[in-house]
Amino acid sequence: MIEGAPAKDASLKALFENPIFLSSIVSLFIAQLLKGIVYILNSRRRKTRELVEIITWRTGGMPSSHSALVCSLCTSVAFVEGISSNLFIVSFWFALVVLRDAMGVRRSAGLLAKALNSLGKQTSEKTGLDFHSVKEIQGHTPLEVLVGGFLGVFIAAGIFLL
Repeated sequence: MIEGAPAKDASLKALFENPIFLSSIVSLFIAQLLKGIVYILNSRRRKTRELVEIITWRTGGMPSSHSALVCSLCTSVAFVEGISSNLFIVSFWFALVVLRDAMGVRRSAGLLAKALNSLGKQTSEKTGLDFHSVKEIQGHTPLEVLVGGFLGVFIAAGIFLL
C-alpha cells in the first residue's frame, strides 16, 4: 500500500461530503442536463453527438450553468459560514462578476462571432476563398442567467434545508 494513501482517500471523501462542493457540482450538472432537455424539446434534428456536446462542454444556452454554479456556491457559503463572513462576501462578489461576464463580455463576443461568420460567408461566396467559421454560442441572455441563478439558489437551499 502506498504511504499516505489513506489520508488522500480521506481528503477525497471529505471533498465529496462537503455540502458546498456538493451543491455546486449538482447545480452545474443539473443545469447542463437541462440544456440537453431544452435542446431535445426545441430541435427538429436531434443529433446524439450534439446532445453529448451540449451536456458535457458547450457554453451558452438555457439555463446558464455558470450562473447555477456560482449562485449555488454563494448560497451554500451563506448557509455554512453566514452572510457576515468574509468567505460569503468574496463568493458574493465573485458570483456577481461571473453573472455580469456571462451576460456582458461573453454575450458580446458571441454576437461579434455571429457577425464575423456572416461577413466571412458573404466574402467567401464572392471571392471563392475558404472561410472557417468561429464558435458563436458563448454568452447568455439575461433570462438564461436568471434561470441558472435561481436554479443554483434552489438546489443549494434544497441540499441544506432538506
